[in-house]
Amino acid sequence: MVPSQEDARNPGGDTSWMQEHERSNRHMLRLMTWISLRLGRRIARVVLRGIAVYFVLFAPGARRASRQYLKRVLGRDANWADGYRHVLSFASTIHDRVYLLNDRRDLFDLKVHGAEVMESVLSQGRGAFLMGAHFGSFEVLRAIAKHVAAPPVSLLMYPDNARKINAALHAINPAAAQDIIPLGRFDAMLRLQARLDAGGMVGILADRSLHDDSTTTLPFLGQAAPWPRGPMRIAALLKRPVVLMFGIYRGGNRYEVHFERLADFSEHDRSERSDAIDRALQTYVQRLEDRCREAPYNWFNFYDFWRGPEAEAAGPAEP
Repeated sequence: MVPSQEDARNPGGDTSWMQEHERSNRHMLRLMTWISLRLGRRIARVVLRGIAVYFVLFAPGARRASRQYLKRVLGRDANWADGYRHVLSFASTIHDRVYLLNDRRDLFDLKVHGAEVMESVLSQGRGAFLMGAHFGSFEVLRAIAKHVAAPPVSLLMYPDNARKINAALHAINPAAAQDIIPLGRFDAMLRLQARLDAGGMVGILADRSLHDDSTTTLPFLGQAAPWPRGPMRIAALLKRPVVLMFGIYRGGNRYEVHFERLADFSEHDRSERSDAIDRALQTYVQRLEDRCREAPYNWFNFYDFWRGPEAEAAGPAEP
């Protein structure tokens, strides 16, 4: 597999994921936190089902994007039940953050696969990047790390996302602030390198980009889509190993966490860096596609992921 458009720029490209209306405000988060912790997860999930129905009915943009994605991954037209299940899976992983951020790991059945991969990488003492996606739950990693004496996970985020995540965490549990490194700050790379030099893990969700990101076009679920090169480039510049991480939501209170080796950029010199980034990105996209086919309701990009600048010029996408 080779990139169909190497290092393509996306000026003014798809930033619709940043512009989606923020429907869950702090008051709603606090209310759901109170219901969840005081009345229990079972009752809270009844409320959650109502919220999922509301979004399926009254969020047409997200509904169209969900249907588009589900049609690709399921190989058939998606119906209302598929859309509801997709939204409920997303809402469930967000809701479970309330418990995970309040040290209620006991409520969940967590299975870990590939723990030896993380142990081997971290034993080198050079830290590691954890490449995830907007797939399942990244938050379950926090619960695992806290209970197995693993180093804490810092999160590398775009500034806008970092602000929203901090606000959400404060609404859920002010004492549960995570170590977030906002990209674009003058000291971001220094903080990042310090975390890695201390043997820590740095997580980043690598399936979204900003308008000024360099991208490579690769096939995903049957059609080309732009993928950001930035996360892999950062790992390559700092010459660190990269581990792929998926926290798959299996329904109810069940999660499976999978770790896989993805790349080790310490093995490549500068002349090999671009090719190494391409190979790692291709593997990342292929493994994400494999996981989407395995657990289709776990991918949570509720916008037209395949819609690039050319599509914008062509007009609205088909519903």
